[in-house]
Amino acid sequence: MTVTQSTTREAVLSLRGVHADLGSRPVLRGIDLHVRRGEVVALLGANGSGKSTAVRCAIGQVPVTAGQIELFGAPRDRFRTWRRVGYVPQRTTAAGGVPATVNEVVSSGRLSRTRFGLLRKADHDAVRHALELVGMADRAGDRVDALSGGQHQRVLIARALASRPELLIMDEPMAGVDLVSQKVLARTLRDQVASGATALLVLHELGPLEPLIDRAVVLREGRVLHDGPPTEGVGLVHHALHVPTPTGERPS
Repeated sequence: MTVTQSTTREAVLSLRGVHADLGSRPVLRGIDLHVRRGEVVALLGANGSGKSTAVRCAIGQVPVTAGQIELFGAPRDRFRTWRRVGYVPQRTTAAGGVPATVNEVVSSGRLSRTRFGLLRKADHDAVRHALELVGMADRAGDRVDALSGGQHQRVLIARALASRPELLIMDEPMAGVDLVSQKVLARTLRDQVASGATALLVLHELGPLEPLIDRAVVLREGRVLHDGPPTEGVGLVHHALHVPTPTGERPS
């Protein structure tokens, strides 16, 4: 995607001058972030830079202290069509040890499209299709707490895909995932983008997703350090991780 194409497309997610605190600690210090329709944007940065807080602000899990957030052109506090957004949390923060089957977990991602929480044939078909996309259809009846880390991550992604969202927000989708699952997840995301989805991905490194990334936004200490070509963004992150701070400690 060219820069001209990127800047002329509708923004499906916009953060303008967003500030946010965790407890009494400022985490975001006035960030601007725009994700346009059809883009795949990587949100990069060292631990503690504010990446996960930014996406949690975007979906309303963390309140903002200043600034504005819009989803599909609507202020976030008035946005109601959440089925248009698929969110994949960090696997370490997602519910674990839940006595539920794979099918039940993925079905929960379809509830935003149901009436009174009742799944119809179209809903069951969508759940089955989501499981097929991530290669987990043969494990539908298994308990999620019996899965490997990579399989668990695939289930979380299938849950997000079950509502057939227009915008996918994924927080560290490749973290702690085996190589086989990384390839499955990369292929799944590639197929979603090819069918018109937009994606915002929190990443430590691009890995097998690199060919899909249109733009990288690098955060450092709650501010945007870079918004542009992915290769330049990765270089800035590596520099921040390996250059000591004036106190001799690496940034957290």
